[in-house]
Amino acid sequence: MSKKKLHKITKKDEVGYFAPKNWEFWRALAVCFCLITIIGHWMEIPWCIAMDRLFGIVSEDYVVWTDPWYHPYWVYGFGAVGMTLVIEPLKEIIVMHRKTLWGALLETFVITVLLAAVMECVIGWLVNQPDQFGEYPYWDNSTLPGNIFGQAWIVNDLGIGLMAVLYVWVIFPLVCEGFSLLRPQVANAVFVIIIIGFAACCIASYLELALR
Repeated sequence: MSKKKLHKITKKDEVGYFAPKNWEFWRALAVCFCLITIIGHWMEIPWCIAMDRLFGIVSEDYVVWTDPWYHPYWVYGFGAVGMTLVIEPLKEIIVMHRKTLWGALLETFVITVLLAAVMECVIGWLVNQPDQFGEYPYWDNSTLPGNIFGQAWIVNDLGIGLMAVLYVWVIFPLVCEGFSLLRPQVANAVFVIIIIGFAACCIASYLELALR
């Protein structure tokens, strides 16, 4: 994860970010967790608007419309951690075995879409079984076009695949490279500031929700 000058991107530029033995890796991962936890909230708003207009599946009282902009959506942060620990090393293996970076990117996308579909189905079969009246307790994709066994939904899975590709190919490497441009003391100071800022967002958000 050394400093790089502007040049044609090669395979070597896309590997080496998965370095769990280094403090720099965990620092970047913690920062991504904080950032994606908040940014994921923002990204859900246009996604919900699009899904509601296309499929009419988002209720008017859904919390995304009323939550403070700085409210953490933890699922996205933990998703970033999962992608860093699972998809990033897989991506680096694919990059080294594919002839082109475009081929590696496409294969990464396909694999993440399949993984998302499998996870949705498995989790659904475990916790989202319909009751005696045929009603699903948590989500119901059975009436949507492109649903998979009534549990997964290909539209969601494609969205997850796109976000995973954006994260492991752009966001996580960008955070790593950004820190590598700083002196170690400065990088650690920036890290502490981000952690404190994230904690402040969490505290302020939950206090606001509690006082409503």
